[in-house]
Amino acid sequence: MRARLLGFGSIEIDGTEYAHDVLIDGGKVRKRNKALSKPFRGSLGHTPLSMAEDIPWGGHQLIVGTGVDGALPVLPDVQKEAARRGITLVALPTDEACELVESLDQRDVRAILHITC
Repeated sequence: MRARLLGFGSIEIDGTEYAHDVLIDGGKVRKRNKALSKPFRGSLGHTPLSMAEDIPWGGHQLIVGTGVDGALPVLPDVQKEAARRGITLVALPTDEACELVESLDQRDVRAILHITC
């Protein structure tokens, strides 16, 4: 699976450009519904990744691209749920997350890629 951050607010996955955050679940790409996490924004100053969202838990590893500057907060409840499920949570800036996505068989990719901040 080819993934690359084109710049702030834009990502390309397998030749298709997206201008919004994406979820990758076993090779299928869809829009991230971050509105579900907006209630947690207050004290953080940024909409975080929370358990309110549809998280692709299906693999052994969950890759979270934390944005251009790595500023996307991942709430502790997401980290705890990953640990409970025996899933390795890898959170790193989105350009680095894209490199990791590219290194895996697309059937094994479970990722949430944030394309701003």
